[in-house]
Amino acid sequence: MDDSDIRRRLEAVRAEHRDLDADIATLIEGGNGDQLQIARLKKRKLKLRDEISLLEDHLIPDIIA
Repeated sequence: MDDSDIRRRLEAVRAEHRDLDADIATLIEGGNGDQLQIARLKKRKLKLRDEISLLEDHLIPDIIA
């Protein structure tokens, strides 16, 4: 996977993360989402955050101190 592939994947994951954030907020504010559904969305959001971190680590070169 080269840098351009990583950047495209990173942008897609960030977009999905933002969308999940909006969905969770809507469910909480609307009061029509059950707690299990909200918990599943939050868990998916955490997994995406971890993937974002991994992808960002691949883009940042290692610096030998």
